[in-house]
Amino acid sequence: MRTARFTLDPAFTVGEVNPRLFGSFVEHLGRCVYTGVFEPGHPTADADGIRQDVLDLVRELGVTAIRYPGGNFVSGYKWEDSVGPVEDRPRRLDLAWRSTETNRFGLSEYIAFLRKIGPQAEPMMAVNLGTRGVAEALELQEYANHPAGTALSDLRVEHGDKDPFGIRMWCLGNEMDGPWQTGHKTAEEYGRIAAETARAMRQIDPGVELVACGSSGQSMETFAEWEATVLKETYDLVDYISLHAYYEPLDGDVDSFLASAVDMESFIENVVATCDHVGARLKSKKKINLSFDEWNVWYLSRTEAQVSALDWPEAPRLLEDNYSVTDAVVFGSLLIALLRHADRVTVACLAQLVNVIAPIMTEPGGPAWRQTTFFPFSQASRYGRGEVLDVRVDSPTYETRKYGETDLLHATAVRADDGSVTVFAVNRGRTASLPLDVALGGLGVTSVVEHSVLSDADPDARNTLAEPERVTPHAAEGTTLADGRLSAVLEPLSWNVIRLA
Repeated sequence: MRTARFTLDPAFTVGEVNPRLFGSFVEHLGRCVYTGVFEPGHPTADADGIRQDVLDLVRELGVTAIRYPGGNFVSGYKWEDSVGPVEDRPRRLDLAWRSTETNRFGLSEYIAFLRKIGPQAEPMMAVNLGTRGVAEALELQEYANHPAGTALSDLRVEHGDKDPFGIRMWCLGNEMDGPWQTGHKTAEEYGRIAAETARAMRQIDPGVELVACGSSGQSMETFAEWEATVLKETYDLVDYISLHAYYEPLDGDVDSFLASAVDMESFIENVVATCDHVGARLKSKKKINLSFDEWNVWYLSRTEAQVSALDWPEAPRLLEDNYSVTDAVVFGSLLIALLRHADRVTVACLAQLVNVIAPIMTEPGGPAWRQTTFFPFSQASRYGRGEVLDVRVDSPTYETRKYGETDLLHATAVRADDGSVTVFAVNRGRTASLPLDVALGGLGVTSVVEHSVLSDADPDARNTLAEPERVTPHAAEGTTLADGRLSAVLEPLSWNVIRLA
């Protein structure tokens, strides 16, 4: 096998990693909230009903901004249902997931959960622009953020939350380009209501950070035209435009699945080009950044049948994909794609946090455990802080049905403030190891601290309730750093973290 190569040099960088790149997502969908994050009566639950075993894993995972309450759920969301005494909160039908929402976990509980995680956990609140509009968004903003002295802020205090919630980031609706969305709109209709909402929210607080809905995927017929139309209305009023993307193997095409990040990087670059084109037309010096606020491996083709069979249950088992080693390698490659575009992708949210296409799984009344995808995320969040170095790989290739000739190596590197460097690398090859040679110019690193690998002889191996630690990272052997060159061998179908100091 030909050696894969690249050069790292501190003079050639992409940009600084925003901690928000390691965000996540909690939606009222399936068991993400109920028996996931929140389960009063569980042996580990605290006085507020938060599972401490889950909380410990969330901290270990290293998530930052957490988007809430949806997702498709938000387009039918009445925020007033989720505040005040729990016994007085109404039960509602959730059209998005054909379930019954009890509202036992609401806005106050969400903020309390974030505070329990720690100061790194930042709220990212979505407002309903599907069945509601400007007035309701302003009321929610006043209830959540105004200190006191108005009807809604005083109501929050009366409900037991004296201190404002301090929500800085707000999503202006969710996937409004999608016909599946309650209150689906054309780009012109959405651009107008997003602009009106943004303008009004800034009257309350000019410092809010606002995310406009971009396309729900690059495959949407309206892709790029949607962004251009929405940004024409909102360019000076918003800070971000959103991207959503999910990947799964289709028709048994595993080789294309392993190259999913090719599509993700193309998606990012095309949205950046569209944003900058609109900015140029408007003669604006402002740059719109990207909020990739839903991304993951998701076996989406199974979902429609699951949801259509429901008869309004509470917290059904939905979207509980059990991830394999192959899924985890693709997942790691998606993380690499986000880091490689850290100059413009400054917010990203892994969808979702617990049980629903999630890195953490739970059993009601029972244990919580890590999925295979837990490990790439936790390692990237821990070691992917600093400045992303520009990586241009010279790699052997393989042929894919969907993306044509594709590099076997997908990689990036991050230099921390202390000068240490972490290389994140995926070998997409399913059967052969991949030799790696990296030239390290002027970085001052002299030793290999660790080479961690996630791989397995069985690419379908996964962690389950019965075997929660079947798959864990292991140490690689033979990785060296000498005379300014890093040499390693990447195992077949593997996610690699190589730390240098």
